Amino acid sequence: MTVFEYKVTPAPTRGRKAPGVKTPEARFALGFEEALNDMGREGWEYLRADILPSEERQGLTSSHTVYRSVLVFRRAKASPEAVTETLPAGAVRSVTPPVAPRVAPPVSAEPHKPADERPETEKPQTS
Repeated sequence: MTVFEYKVTPAPTRGRKAPGVKTPEARFALGFEEALNDMGREGWEYLRADILPSEERQGLTSSHTVYRSVLVFRRAKASPEAVTETLPAGAVRSVTPPVAPRVAPPVSAEPHKPADERPETEKPQTS
């Protein structure tokens, strides 16, 4: 079983200027693309973008909800040893897969008769 680790980063909120990139949409796409490629170089696989609520203080006594865009990435753990290090003590144990019991084929009540053999009552009579 593959075990993954996850990383969540804030999504870019502004575009990036570059030669030949003129429109705001293209600048934003360029910033997003660079964020994905930077994480990809580190071995992270892009999984999805989410918008999540964040409760923030407003003034001294009140709070309000702000929605934040985040990018979710994942990558496979390096080795099984790394997985066992993060599990609580006693969680790792050897498991033997269950073995199905052997069952004999069912025994039929009548003996097997070949297709060309007919019972005595059905044989044609010769005179």
